[in-house]
Amino acid sequence: MSKPMFTFISAAMLVAPAAPIASQTAQIVAESGQPGLPYATVADRMLAAPAVVDATVRSASRLKPAETPGLAAGQARFYVVADVTALIRGAAGFPARVSYLVDVPLDSRGRVPRLRKQRVILFARPVAARPGEIQLVTPDAQQPWTPGLDTLVRRIAQELVAADAPPAITGVGNAFHVPGTLPGEGETQVFLTTPDARPVSISVLRRPGEQPRWAVALSEIVDEAAAPPPRDTLLWYRLACGLPPALPDRSLAALEPRDAEVAREDYRFVLAQLGPCGR
Repeated sequence: MSKPMFTFISAAMLVAPAAPIASQTAQIVAESGQPGLPYATVADRMLAAPAVVDATVRSASRLKPAETPGLAAGQARFYVVADVTALIRGAAGFPARVSYLVDVPLDSRGRVPRLRKQRVILFARPVAARPGEIQLVTPDAQQPWTPGLDTLVRRIAQELVAADAPPAITGVGNAFHVPGTLPGEGETQVFLTTPDARPVSISVLRRPGEQPRWAVALSEIVDEAAAPPPRDTLLWYRLACGLPPALPDRSLAALEPRDAEVAREDYRFVLAQLGPCGR
């Protein structure tokens, strides 16, 4: 494959690096084989990338300074040709060999890393009208392949195409609280908004002397046997990374002040149970 004219075309397609990329530390993978990127970051990349590729670098040519506009200090830009080992996510007919630009950090001595023969996972989009060329969706969208990262990427890919895949959360609708007959008893329900108007709601049930119980419903029917979503699943990600940090006042407009405060407390309880998004 001949090298395309990338000085003004392909270089412009590279996602410009922002501040020093914290997730570049993902290149240092734990001996346990776990991915260096957290679930939420990988899910972000998966959602942004029409193509997710397992590939092996065939060649990597460092570009000259005149060919690297916007290159951050301490990094080098490479023109890479890679052989596709597997298409984890993407349309049929994906090329068996791809080329792209990538910025990678220099080591502590200012030396360039060795990319040739490295197995990588790429989060990318095809370049229109340029067969075989791809564009990384983020500056760190080339990640060293590890068994853990490979497993996580494939699991998220399956979650995204599942028939019951949870939608993105765009905000909070109305919230309600119904007190029970005993002190400390009651139920809070918070309705969430989604891009396709699919019904999603969170319910919190309180009984005297017991820990609060909460669950999420992906339909208009709330299943009393439902449990909170396990961490590092797509439903957990949609909630932990999509919910606002507090209930907006407009969501509580129909409630009495005491009930509104309980609803706020229950919402904070759900956020604490979910934990941080972890991007």
